Amino acid sequence: MTSQHDGQPGGEEQRALTVLPPRLSMPRMATPKQTVTFLMGPDDFEEFVKEWVPTQGAKYDLVERQGGAGDHGIDVAGFLTQAKLEGEWHNYQCKQYKRDLTWTTAAQEMRKMFVAAAAGHFTVPSRYVFVALTFAASLKRILSKPSECRTKFLEELSTTRDKLVTKLDDDERRKVKELAEGTDFGMFSCIDLDQVIEEHMTTPHWLARFPHVPLANGPSKLTPPERPRHDEARYVQRLVDVYRERYPDKINTLEQVEDVTEAKGHLLRQRVAFFAAESVRVFARDSTTPGYFDQVKEDIYTIVVEESERSHPNGWERHAAVAICAGTVEVTETILKPYVGPEVRKGVCHHLANDNRLIWCREGEQ
Repeated sequence: MTSQHDGQPGGEEQRALTVLPPRLSMPRMATPKQTVTFLMGPDDFEEFVKEWVPTQGAKYDLVERQGGAGDHGIDVAGFLTQAKLEGEWHNYQCKQYKRDLTWTTAAQEMRKMFVAAAAGHFTVPSRYVFVALTFAASLKRILSKPSECRTKFLEELSTTRDKLVTKLDDDERRKVKELAEGTDFGMFSCIDLDQVIEEHMTTPHWLARFPHVPLANGPSKLTPPERPRHDEARYVQRLVDVYRERYPDKINTLEQVEDVTEAKGHLLRQRVAFFAAESVRVFARDSTTPGYFDQVKEDIYTIVVEESERSHPNGWERHAAVAICAGTVEVTETILKPYVGPEVRKGVCHHLANDNRLIWCREGEQ
């Protein structure tokens, strides 16, 4: 008899090899810096800078792009008055070069601005910011010493071969020179991409630009004031109706809720939940897109309305059933989802009550 182990070293059975398929790896999403550097075109970069400009602390009357042919060196302008280019304004010069921005390029843009201002196209801006991916260290040093920067600029102005200057007649060149001599070169500065990205993150535009990147900060916690605010009136009244129904001999008004321990604790929990949802609403309004909170409300309403429409012994039971149901809702995948926990979902029910879309007490149920 021949053994199944015959012919194998040591008489041991050889195990079959399992060949695994190659592992698939998902491509990494580009970081914001990579997106701006490699995927944005010049126009989109200017729009990106325009979105960021309001973070700079100035109270601009208007921020607008002016880049293009004949822009006289203005890419993004921040106007501090309604006089716009005839009043005080700031210029943001956008340079999306893959290499360091140097003095040679910066000086050319300065000349363009002074030539246009001397010709009466606009007043000299009170602030002129170069926005670029990176800057040469030598340019940063020059701009950090305004008086030396002006001296260097004027020396080069007299010898430059820049056609913007060489085509001017003597009177026009004199006006440009005098304008530069009377300008405080402290108005020139540079801001690199790292700073722009960090500050752009605080704008409502961040999410649209980089939906896959988490925000640095979530909603700020809001707590209910001692007395309900005017925007709580409807949902609080809906709850008072519940307490009136449950404690007919003890509660008829909001003030009487304080005298019933169970009702008092219940109301406080609902108000805490309302403000938890309110914090997400405010966060969506200020840092993302208001429509995302509206989507959360719709997601929750679509499910809980079915529970609300069912027969319940009373408003207390209906509210409890709806609140439990809200905690099971799978909300749409948006930047808000990580912040929509059980308490926020319960609070959204009271936002829906405020919108008159959920009612707890119905006639004839008790």
